[in-house]
Amino acid sequence: MTDIAWQSASAIAALVADGTVTARAVIEATLARIGLHNGVLNAFTDVVAERALRRADLIDARRRAGQTGGPLTGVPFAVKNLFDVKGLPTRAGSAINRERPAAEVDSELVVRLEAAGAILVGALNMGEYAYDFTGENQHDGPSRNPHDITRMTGGSSGGSGGAVAGGLVPLALGSDTNGSIRVPASLCGLFGLKPTFGRLPRTGSFPFVSSLDHLGPLARSVGDLALSYDAMQGHDPNDPFCTDRAPHPIGGDFEAGIAGLRIARAGDYFRANLMPEAEAAMDAVCAALPIDREIALPEAARARAAAYVITTAEGAALHMGRLRARPGDFDPEVRDRLIAGAMTPVPMMIQAQKFRRWYRDAMQRLFQDVDAIVAPATPCVAPSLGQKTFVLGGVELPVRPNLGLFTQPISFIGLPVVAVPVPGPMPIGVQIIAPAWREDIALRIARSLEAAGVAAAQRPPAF
Repeated sequence: MTDIAWQSASAIAALVADGTVTARAVIEATLARIGLHNGVLNAFTDVVAERALRRADLIDARRRAGQTGGPLTGVPFAVKNLFDVKGLPTRAGSAINRERPAAEVDSELVVRLEAAGAILVGALNMGEYAYDFTGENQHDGPSRNPHDITRMTGGSSGGSGGAVAGGLVPLALGSDTNGSIRVPASLCGLFGLKPTFGRLPRTGSFPFVSSLDHLGPLARSVGDLALSYDAMQGHDPNDPFCTDRAPHPIGGDFEAGIAGLRIARAGDYFRANLMPEAEAAMDAVCAALPIDREIALPEAARARAAAYVITTAEGAALHMGRLRARPGDFDPEVRDRLIAGAMTPVPMMIQAQKFRRWYRDAMQRLFQDVDAIVAPATPCVAPSLGQKTFVLGGVELPVRPNLGLFTQPISFIGLPVVAVPVPGPMPIGVQIIAPAWREDIALRIARSLEAAGVAAAQRPPAF
């Protein structure tokens, strides 16, 4: 059988559609690979083998009957374990949540991907309650980076990053509140999409900060990002934050090129605190693009501070009952940050929200003059597992919060971003930031970089 592990989602769908391979053969190969490598990578917390094989058999029967499948027919995928999966408790990376009753229905995005023909194979490891940038989970153990299993995947969608980078699945879903798709994409060498806030519904996912949470895909190619993103678009009245504006299908538009786009490099805040690998990645990306200016994002450091205030205060409100009843069942670092959030003075929260509105307006004015902004995704390549500090700008800083140094000011106002991987001994990512609702611009730029060979998801040598 054709080797499936490193095929793109679109290639797998084509092979299944023309009968070169069966959907069952794809899923059997996927399950075997998970069984072979997950003990090392620790990406999956749950594998739904029987469900996946039943769905594969149904797809094969329909093909034999002459029925045409969707654009993702036969493609295996997995989801961060904060997505509801029928028959599984929705863990959200915690000890407490795994005692919940099993979900009775799948999350909306799982439903939409399966409607396009994809096949769910399991749920993925993550940082507890998504409050994490490392991928290290106290209850399930750390996700391990396929490029070097002694290093972090990044988080909180760490299992999503490890599963795709390690060739266990071609697609995975994650969530991004302050950078939890883009940080693992950067450290694991993947393409990741954080859509505009409200573009994709969050129905059937466990929340962290409802005013900041986004859901989106990680993949090894821009084409697979676009394919999965199109399958998930559309209004959902069950998510009050999900826009009712018409979907904007990408289709093949990501191949449209970048002629005429005004692209700027983020300076000032985004020039400081870069380790050499991050600076080199930025230089390589900018050299391959028609960068016509360098701009300072207004008050980016203050935006990050305000994002912290909102994150900790909203997160604490969500978890107050658990914090009171079962404080010992939390990861101590998560618990202590949530307790600090519970003590946030109300005037500080009000000021943070006022600043958020000002910052959104200021960024909208900035996008009157540029179509996209290029910025680093993380300040460094993947730190070692268990590493607590690193030195940035001559200052020793804690790793856990500062991996999101460059992602938080963007999440804060819900802009769409594609993280693109720059290969190296250890990969590292760069953010392509677009105006609200213009995911197509970020994907076009990402595809241009991929076509030029500057951005690529390299295969880890051991996998």
